[in-house]
Amino acid sequence: MKAVVFTLGCKVNEAESASIAAALERGGWEVSTELGYADVYVLNTCAVTREAEKKSRQLVARAKKYNADAKIFICGCASQKNSAQFIDKGVFFVCGARNKAEVAAAVLKEYGGACGELPYPKQSKTRAFIKIQDGCNNFCSYCIIPYLRGREKSRSIGDICGEIAKCDTPEVVLNGINISSYNDGGKGLTELVKALAGEDKRIRLGSLECSAITEEFLAALEGLKDFAPQFHLSLQSGSTAVLRAMNRRYTREEYLEKCALIYDYFPGAAITTDIISGFPAETEEDFEESLSIIEEAGFARVHAFSFSPREGTAAYKMRDLPAEVKNERLNRLLAAAKAAESRYILSFSGKTLSFIAEEYRDGFTCGYTGNYIRAYVNGRLQAGKKYDVTILGEHADGALAEKNED
Repeated sequence: MKAVVFTLGCKVNEAESASIAAALERGGWEVSTELGYADVYVLNTCAVTREAEKKSRQLVARAKKYNADAKIFICGCASQKNSAQFIDKGVFFVCGARNKAEVAAAVLKEYGGACGELPYPKQSKTRAFIKIQDGCNNFCSYCIIPYLRGREKSRSIGDICGEIAKCDTPEVVLNGINISSYNDGGKGLTELVKALAGEDKRIRLGSLECSAITEEFLAALEGLKDFAPQFHLSLQSGSTAVLRAMNRRYTREEYLEKCALIYDYFPGAAITTDIISGFPAETEEDFEESLSIIEEAGFARVHAFSFSPREGTAAYKMRDLPAEVKNERLNRLLAAAKAAESRYILSFSGKTLSFIAEEYRDGFTCGYTGNYIRAYVNGRLQAGKKYDVTILGEHADGALAEKNED
């Protein structure tokens, strides 16, 4: 029997889908993560924006085009938010985001198997996503995720270290819905990082909040054998007034102070972020502050998107800006983001960076440097191996690089 486990959304969804895939493989199934012909489809959905929820619904029809007779199993945030939108499409099984072991158990039970707790995720050859916590207590005014994922809960440091020890990958990424709130009996993210001080794998972090950036935390990261100096530091707006309306718990000035502290410890760090354009409370002056902070903070990459009203959130009741205003601001934001990424890549021209080879494509070996530059090296290199490369300039969606002599 063949199953497709297909994922929309965040890295946490990807990690959970990888656990579902591992459970099915343990049950004797052939599993793919790409849409194609299969006997069963497990669709892990997203609801972070209206567009993501729409794409989640469309997945059902996409799967049926490959096999109209296949049984379709749904899980994730979109089905947690509104299961009826999938039940009405005639799918076989629907559960939400909070206990995805149910979907693996349902597949195996339907075909005469059994499933206990989900195993550790099935990993790629180059990168393992380690889910360290779930849920969020922040309740930002625009975000539906805390209502779907529930309250924060963290795994133990021992369990996380045990999973990492079993990973045969050169890099691990610590991720979750809000890893800044990680708490194992009073031990926070800093203590978890310290527990990984002897680890030879490259350690990368998922999205962080300003509150996580302290001297002690950065010193712990500095003590790792191989830390990937990329900080995805959530911003959402460069305007303090808009941040207040979003229920974000910092000011523009405090955010920039955290960026400066990061650069003190890691001068070449990539600080990446998310910025929403067209939030209901945003004036043109507020938006200009979002544009100006991109260069001021020295962002390496910006994930830019326009505000999407989500029913059930505080911002849903606010008066939405006209679509043409949101679209125009988004286009300006995307242009500023592209310029920032170009500046960051070119600042490393002629410099040597550590690179992990991932895949060979069109004559180049592609992979990521520690500071999250997607690099293209001419010729075929061994996937999963670390190399020192020299950045030559921009290329495609990243940089052209040359492998250093051994």
